Amino acid sequence: MTEYGAPERKYLRPEQGLTVTGSGTVEGYASLFGLKDQGGDVVLAGAYAGSLKRLASAGAKVKMLWQHDAAQPIGVWDEVREDARGLWVKGRILTEVARGREAAALLAAGAIDGLSIGYRTVKAERDGKGRRLLSELELWEVSLVTFPMLSEARVQAKSDDGWHWRQMVQVFDDARRQLAER
Repeated sequence: MTEYGAPERKYLRPEQGLTVTGSGTVEGYASLFGLKDQGGDVVLAGAYAGSLKRLASAGAKVKMLWQHDAAQPIGVWDEVREDARGLWVKGRILTEVARGREAAALLAAGAIDGLSIGYRTVKAERDGKGRRLLSELELWEVSLVTFPMLSEARVQAKSDDGWHWRQMVQVFDDARRQLAER
């Protein structure tokens, strides 16, 4: 196995969806196991377990940032855990913070729809297909982002009245793909 030390970020729009309520609560998958992202990386099940255990024993939490900017925390992740599908997060956007208010408004409007992880690779290896299999990661933060790394995944954002932004997200995805093809 190769060991790495540089900070990295992965962008993901989880297929299960990032759910947003009017109260500022957000939840969804920040990472899904076994899927290859646009960078050729695949996060393996259990990759976050050690990091989450170390954070819990130190009384520390994974940070919620805006677009990976350490100077712009916008909320708190109240729950971060691995399950059979991936890394699931649930937290609160702090609307008392200016950027938090902006993020909540952009999420509600469907203008942003992604989650992204900030981490350091501890253990990884290449497989025969050229993919980098990430088996141990030190998780630092989960950001709300505009452009996630896993373009095939879909976000579902829900307002208090139950209206889903899926159609709006599809319009943005179609436009982004058309621009990429040019």
